[in-house]
Amino acid sequence: MQNEPNILDPLAVAETWHEQGRAVALATVIETWGSAPRPVGSHLVIDGEGDFQGSVSGGCVEGAVIAEAADVITSGTPRLLEFGVADETAWRVGLSCGGRIRVYVERIDG
Repeated sequence: MQNEPNILDPLAVAETWHEQGRAVALATVIETWGSAPRPVGSHLVIDGEGDFQGSVSGGCVEGAVIAEAADVITSGTPRLLEFGVADETAWRVGLSCGGRIRVYVERIDG
């Protein structure tokens, strides 16, 4: 299809969705400690309808980032999120690692 973003590139998706007039937030992994499922620079793009593309972590972390993104889209105020779970409790809450990550979530404005 013409004008369809590369589905492997969340930044291209963000640009396309924004150009289509959708409200869009971008989440970026800005720091990791220990074991983390995605490296620094990983992106997740979310629109105002809850559609998303990309990944910043997975599991319950991804769901929490998507929920926070809805608030960021509404308020326009960026957020810095930190997630971490001790190794002994990581599996119990659905995380595959015991590391920590910081994710910056911002609204994409024209």
